[in-house]
Amino acid sequence: MRRGCLVAAALAALASGLPARAQPVGLVTRPSAHPPRATLDRFAAAVREAGWIVFTEVDHAAAAREAGLALRARTVVLFGNPRAGTPGIAANPTLAIDLPMRVLVWEDDQGRTMVTRSTGVDIAERVFARHGVGIPPEAQRATDTLLETLVRKAAD
Repeated sequence: MRRGCLVAAALAALASGLPARAQPVGLVTRPSAHPPRATLDRFAAAVREAGWIVFTEVDHAAAAREAGLALRARTVVLFGNPRAGTPGIAANPTLAIDLPMRVLVWEDDQGRTMVTRSTGVDIAERVFARHGVGIPPEAQRATDTLLETLVRKAAD
């Protein structure tokens, strides 16, 4: 228990030292014209319109509140296409630890809503490659285009 608290404190200290506008490699952040809940709902609608499903939302701000802490909106949406993902997970069981895909809807320090997603290249190189699955460049581009379309529909 004590060790877990020390790790959490170290991670919090590290994260607090990062600049708020730093854009990690492999991520794309787009501002949303809508508040967080509306952006989340619009994203879910876009996912369903594409024939995919939303598995769940992870609301980090709600968890922080339950722990007596303050945190601006930080909600991760887990979504995917079981028809596309299931064969890969069946052949490579460890892939299930990294799927379904996800986006983050969050508020910056000025209260603006943002949506952050991974790039198609990042998903191919960081997620699939570590499970021994190669994703060709055209599929990486198609993934990037799909994710950008979903995020745009949520944010615009």
